[in-house]
Amino acid sequence: MKSNFTREFFTGNRKRLRELFTGKAPIVVSANGLLQKSSDSSYQFVQDANFWYLCGIDEPDIILVLDKDKEYLIVPKRSESREAFDGAIDYDELIEKSGVELIYDHNKGWEQLESRIKKVKHIATVAVPPAYVEHFGMYTNPARASMIDRIKNTNSEIELLDISPHLSRLRMIKQPQEISAIEEAIAITIKSIRAATKPAKLSKYEHEYEIEAEISLGFRKNGARGHVFEPIVANGSNACVIHYSENSDQLSSKDLVLIDVGAEYDHYAADITRVVSLSTPTKRQQAVFDAVLDTQEYALSLLGPGVILKEYEQQVEQYMGEKLRELGLIKTIDHDSVRKYYPYYSSHFLGLNLHDNGLYDRPLESGVVITVEPGIHIPEEGIGIRLEDDVLITKNGIKNLSQKLPKRLC
Repeated sequence: MKSNFTREFFTGNRKRLRELFTGKAPIVVSANGLLQKSSDSSYQFVQDANFWYLCGIDEPDIILVLDKDKEYLIVPKRSESREAFDGAIDYDELIEKSGVELIYDHNKGWEQLESRIKKVKHIATVAVPPAYVEHFGMYTNPARASMIDRIKNTNSEIELLDISPHLSRLRMIKQPQEISAIEEAIAITIKSIRAATKPAKLSKYEHEYEIEAEISLGFRKNGARGHVFEPIVANGSNACVIHYSENSDQLSSKDLVLIDVGAEYDHYAADITRVVSLSTPTKRQQAVFDAVLDTQEYALSLLGPGVILKEYEQQVEQYMGEKLRELGLIKTIDHDSVRKYYPYYSSHFLGLNLHDNGLYDRPLESGVVITVEPGIHIPEEGIGIRLEDDVLITKNGIKNLSQKLPKRLC
């Protein structure tokens, strides 16, 4: 697949970062590293989004340095054995893709960088995450921490400046190429969900994974790299597990099926959720669905340039509380009561990452892309409903990029 992202895109991003970061410290950004899957095999490589945004390179362990008017890449060592299996790094290709004209091998590159590290008081970089994020129960990629360790070993007194807020601000506002990629990812997702949920096909599925397989086939056939996150095909009570991804249960026609998927196209993500019924929905199922749909329409009505997501989420929570009370699920509208059945927020930024960089306390601007995904999950009734669309903030309001996919129980 030919990418729409040229070297001019990445060169421009580096220029904009330099303009936004007014300090004189060298900027040093690391690619992700490979992560072991088992024995001598690794998980499929996924590049650090900030690194890709600045140079468009999908190789692991490369380091980007922006220092005054100079910029260069440091390429890691590779054994002959690894080159035989994974291929050698093509320097000309790196230059063509990134627009960075100067490339050093590992030894020369670190010699160049360390000579500067010894002379400066600050290095600007992306802050290192904790090795283990307890809230999510996951380990983080160690490449960034490894790079910082080497910098600190070279100059123990050096201070690190975090450029994460600068990159978040840049990445919040999508450029035309980015919006086009997101729109294509959404179009592929819509086409694949439509094909997989045709009534004639729905009646033949016996397991959740059959729907997943049909959507996966659609993604690949229509030009996507694959799923941007683990697909969710959740029948009945499984939909009450927000990130359910087993997709292995037998389908029950009396229950609803929640489908939350997103294609990845040219590094950019879609994220769409719909709910279908395998038979005639019950009055209760329809009532909960209507409450979620009504809440989503309310949330969409609030959005536009100047809106601050933190304040918007409070409004959506209050409105959802009224719906939950109408459904007889809560008596008092307060945070804890609402979050029992609506255990997440309505919107997140969308782009290079599923949950993309963005500032939730900064007013939305034209070019921002976010999701709108309220939901109600009732474990005691085995009902889980979420409706999710991808929305572009425009100068005059919003554009629902996924509105072509109907929202109805069928």
